[in-house]
Amino acid sequence: MISRRSLLTSLATCFLFCATQLTQADSATADDRRPLNILLITSGCCHDYDFQTKSMQLAFKEAGVDVNWTVVNEGGKGTEAEIDFYGDPNWPKGFDVCIHNECFADTTNPEYIRTITKPHLEGLPAVVIHCAMHTYRNADIDDWRQMLGVTSRRHDHKSAYPVTVKAKDHPAMKSFPDGHVIEFDELYIIEKVWPNTTVLATSKSERDGKEHPVVWANQYGKARVFGTTYGHSSKTFEDKTFLKLLVDGTLWAAE
Repeated sequence: MISRRSLLTSLATCFLFCATQLTQADSATADDRRPLNILLITSGCCHDYDFQTKSMQLAFKEAGVDVNWTVVNEGGKGTEAEIDFYGDPNWPKGFDVCIHNECFADTTNPEYIRTITKPHLEGLPAVVIHCAMHTYRNADIDDWRQMLGVTSRRHDHKSAYPVTVKAKDHPAMKSFPDGHVIEFDELYIIEKVWPNTTVLATSKSERDGKEHPVVWANQYGKARVFGTTYGHSSKTFEDKTFLKLLVDGTLWAAE
């Protein structure tokens, strides 16, 4: 027969154990609720970056993702610039993921480009949108293109492009319906898909019927990279399905 004292001791031990487990669970939940620290690099020619930034921020909020945003809009509206932000060797510190939504085709300085790619190679996740694929396209080195996961230097005309999902089970594609139409955007011509890239979705050229990757996942060194060539027009950044794709792709990259 269990004595009253033994019973009380057992109950006390059980209480302390359960309290410890609940405290640990609360701690884990608190960690899960930690805001995502996103660095957004956005500027350059050809697009309404202020509108696109606000659309992305709203999309994360509507998806229930708590984000601390750091937005760097430097370099002006031309095709050539070296952003001062990258001059700090600690620029990647504290960020969970960097979204590249810039457009500087004529910047070619290898040393400058490698100040950007090196932190990604070492593990900073990235999301690359639209004209990020044409940024540094005239550079002789391939570091940026390898980080992107695709090589592109030109695009087809603006049109409504249906999207064919190629990897339905990928976490970034979970909310994206096969056949969804991007109503007004440019189809980028993909010259090369790099070896560590997985194509997640494609669209066909209206000119020659060739299929080109429009959404993909890349492994660049220690970093996950999520990319899409769509994102030219304000119409695209009003598309809830496209915006959810950016949210899901960012969360996948930052895991």
